[in-house]
Amino acid sequence: MANVAVIGSQWGDEGKGKIVDWLSSRADVVVRFQGGHNAGHTLVIDGIEYKLHLLPSGIVRKGKLSVIGNGVVVDPWALLREIETVRAKGVEITPKNLVLAGNATLILPVHAVLDEAMETLRGQKSIGTTKRGIGPAYEDKVARRAVRVCDLEEPEYLKEQISRMMEHHNALLRGLGLAEMEAEKIYRALLEIREEILAYRGRSWQVLDEARKAGKRILFEGAQGTMLDVDHGTYPFVTSSNTVAAQAASGSGVGPGTINYVLGITKAYTTRVGEGPFPTELTDETGEHLGARGHEFGTTTGRKRRCGWFDAALVRQSVKMSGIRGIALTKLDVLDGLKEIKICTGYELDGQMIDYLPSSTTRQARVKPVYQTLEGWSENTRGARSWAQLPAAAVKYVRYIEELIEAPVAMLSTSPERDDTILMRDPFL
Repeated sequence: MANVAVIGSQWGDEGKGKIVDWLSSRADVVVRFQGGHNAGHTLVIDGIEYKLHLLPSGIVRKGKLSVIGNGVVVDPWALLREIETVRAKGVEITPKNLVLAGNATLILPVHAVLDEAMETLRGQKSIGTTKRGIGPAYEDKVARRAVRVCDLEEPEYLKEQISRMMEHHNALLRGLGLAEMEAEKIYRALLEIREEILAYRGRSWQVLDEARKAGKRILFEGAQGTMLDVDHGTYPFVTSSNTVAAQAASGSGVGPGTINYVLGITKAYTTRVGEGPFPTELTDETGEHLGARGHEFGTTTGRKRRCGWFDAALVRQSVKMSGIRGIALTKLDVLDGLKEIKICTGYELDGQMIDYLPSSTTRQARVKPVYQTLEGWSENTRGARSWAQLPAAAVKYVRYIEELIEAPVAMLSTSPERDDTILMRDPFL
């Protein structure tokens, strides 16, 4: 049986919640491997809605083990609040079904303060962060001054580590004209929740290795999207972690050979939240139409998403960078009723044709989309559960996408409802 990594192939918000829910019902273990509580998945199970930010999607299903891997940055207070919120809806959460990697980095109150201060300082050139401290926490991790979950086990070391970290951060706060923060206050706040957090602490790499050897199905659940990857995305308008499929291994403590299949969640059009280049963005009535029909507002922030035509060049790039073997195409029904639909097949840059999105920030801003126009369809595709229920023009659109991105459609979603899915290939088989 295969182990599956699920990643977004665009700028996030591709509809991973429904697909991950569908897959988590078939998995034994579900792992979060990057990001923090800046990401979110919305699940609807038996009429109950769950909005998850740090907890893996398997947590809402009995008999599943959920793992928060070392690649995640964890706000411990946000985690405890989320646990209580989900528990209030009747879900049992204990150390038996939730494991938190001991070597995961903690997000502390100073990180959110710095995040907001730096974003304000950027002014009109802001990156568009969620101001939740994700970036500063990753900075501390790379700079080797972070506080990790395992540090809570050693109070004296914890106190020393916070003190060293705050020497750096208070100097920065002074430089920004902001009030310094007391290391002692942060230390005492952590001691208050220390036992609650440590109850979930475990050796996630060992837990996953044992699951692998036992033949259990493991689902690696990504957050955000490939084009928000800190290395491969539209830098600097990216998140602070790697979002490509390779991070599933390093962010959870398993070897790359553990991952047998990479599924790329892909929206039938394109959206983006926040700042940064967006070659196919539509600022006209069509863009408003897509946003309205698709209910394009972020799960975590509620921010309105920018909308545009499907960018096949961008998704093809994601396919190659993450080794995507198949895509789950979502929200096809949002395109119902459009007389014509455009697909970006490449770009024009300074008079030359290219078939990739450049790494250069300035060149990304200058590319112009090259479109192929297809006939739309007037029929309703919402709720379709077989190819026979789709209009011919919709089938043609999907097949053309497969050809352009050089990857097959493994799953096709036609509504937010779990069973409104056309399955061509079960990624676990």
